[in-house]
Amino acid sequence: MTIHSVVIQKLLSTNAQVGRRVAAHHLKEFTYGFRNKMAIIDSDKTLICMRSACNFMASLARHNGRFMFINTNPLFDEIFDLMTKKVGSYSPSTNSLWRTGGFLTNSLSPKKFRSRNKKLVFGPTQPPDCIFIVDTERKSSVINEAFKLQIPVVALVDSAMPLDVYKRIAYPVPANHSVQFVYLFCNLITKTLLHEKAKSDAANPDIDAQMEEAPRKGKGKTYLDKVDVTVVLYDNLAPLPQDIEETKKLLDKLVVLKFNGSQGRNMCFDGPKSAIDICDGLTYLDLIINQIETLNSKYGSRVPLLLFNKDDIHDSSLKVLEKYSKSSVEVHTFKQGEDRELKSLGEYYSKEEVHPFDDVDVFRLLMTGGTLDSLLSQGKEYILVLKSDNVATVLDPNILNHLMINDIEYCMEVTPSNSFNLMLPTTKFKLREIGGDQDKHLKDNFKLIDTTNMWVSLRAIKRFVDTVEVRQKKPSFSKDTAAGPAIKFFDNVFGVSVPESRFLPLDATSDLLLLQSDLYTCREGVLTRNPARTNPLNPVIDLGPEFEKFGDFQSRFRSIPSIIELDSLMVRGDVWFGANITLKGQVTIAAKPGLKLEIPDGVTIENKV
Repeated sequence: MTIHSVVIQKLLSTNAQVGRRVAAHHLKEFTYGFRNKMAIIDSDKTLICMRSACNFMASLARHNGRFMFINTNPLFDEIFDLMTKKVGSYSPSTNSLWRTGGFLTNSLSPKKFRSRNKKLVFGPTQPPDCIFIVDTERKSSVINEAFKLQIPVVALVDSAMPLDVYKRIAYPVPANHSVQFVYLFCNLITKTLLHEKAKSDAANPDIDAQMEEAPRKGKGKTYLDKVDVTVVLYDNLAPLPQDIEETKKLLDKLVVLKFNGSQGRNMCFDGPKSAIDICDGLTYLDLIINQIETLNSKYGSRVPLLLFNKDDIHDSSLKVLEKYSKSSVEVHTFKQGEDRELKSLGEYYSKEEVHPFDDVDVFRLLMTGGTLDSLLSQGKEYILVLKSDNVATVLDPNILNHLMINDIEYCMEVTPSNSFNLMLPTTKFKLREIGGDQDKHLKDNFKLIDTTNMWVSLRAIKRFVDTVEVRQKKPSFSKDTAAGPAIKFFDNVFGVSVPESRFLPLDATSDLLLLQSDLYTCREGVLTRNPARTNPLNPVIDLGPEFEKFGDFQSRFRSIPSIIELDSLMVRGDVWFGANITLKGQVTIAAKPGLKLEIPDGVTIENKV
């Protein structure tokens, strides 16, 4: 027997195929017909819908989504208790709030309800990202409220489900509400969420717990609490010298280092992220080299580029560099395996790690083959290290000028978080208050976000490697901040609060849609936002799991839609976009499981679900 046959047989053993005496017209696509006056549900369609629902919930779990499980049938209480305990979500069996009316639209208000034991309960401070319901016929009010708040619903539906309720369920699963099937489906959801949680824990080990234990072990505060960072506003930086020759001398003291270690595996792209076309047919590596070419051409300087490649992408990176063989930019490549210590560090981390190297590894790289001494002998004084695929990076000589004037040894580029506004010209922060871009869901816990671009004095690095033993068996990279523990060895640590427009990390295909649209253009290697957009914020784009792979993303868009007037976009299901489409306002597009939805050419969708 095939795996498919085994799965279908398992579904049949739960009586999932047995429907009601009535089959609604809109649900006949899920039925075979009638037998003994009972509608028979197609088990193949049930399996397809279950797979779509699990893929959707898995995609939310990968982004730390919040789930709510709704049940009022006492037959399923034990199943729900077991599931919610394992996945750690809201449980209506233990929270009486969800048995009252208006559980979403006015859940922030305290409520009373009549029962033998009166209670006063409060709603959660944040709404869920997904609602899971099994006894759908008893919870039509829940579905209506979720629809008003645009919260997707995963629910079991039978053959007699009314159309007004059915059309508001994002991921319906047609099946009989038997205890056996509910247990099977809940068990599948539980395993899916736990699997995603296990992958997330493996990729992001709990660094915070280790840091909390450090003071109890007698080590005192960590470097995150000890290091002060003086942050200045970019607008307060001194302008460049008017004499072009002075600016040329300034740039001749700079070298740029790009860590080319971010692979596109999370988008199923075979190669480094820096080789993905992001805007006007240009890659991130194109943008960097174009910016260097522009600076060298404008001021007559010679700014070189050092490109550090991980072992598994070195060959593909060299192929990308072939088109720059006649470029005026001097490019030097390094390979992880060329240094024994760096090679061992690469083996310590998994291949899926995005930014596995910290400051100490940068210094160790510069020691390879006497690179640091060679750069100093050429008159180079500062190095700009680009550690992530922040495609909005700008090689700004104004920052270099500020470092030279104030003799700053270490400078990081930061941007204010959503929960903090930097108003004063100069402000001091603890390093712990500056978060990295690895955990987007934690950004509001920090005052500033590190863009992972750092400027470091080469002479300070030379002093550091001559006085400190930098070789260690395991790296000490912190996921909370891009800066490593080496930062505490520098005399003066500064930060420059750059505009938010200079921080656009490429993490998913949703970011790619933003960059490839008419919202951005490229000028001399710098991404420029379309002045026709009046909203200072970028649209919030959430593409479903069907768009996660780079190849699927390309095939599902005949051309990238116009999004200049778009506020938010959420796409779920098997959706295909035609050419010359315009999206405006708040748009939600969802295809029913098992059905293909094609958006025709040339249409305009504005504030529609």
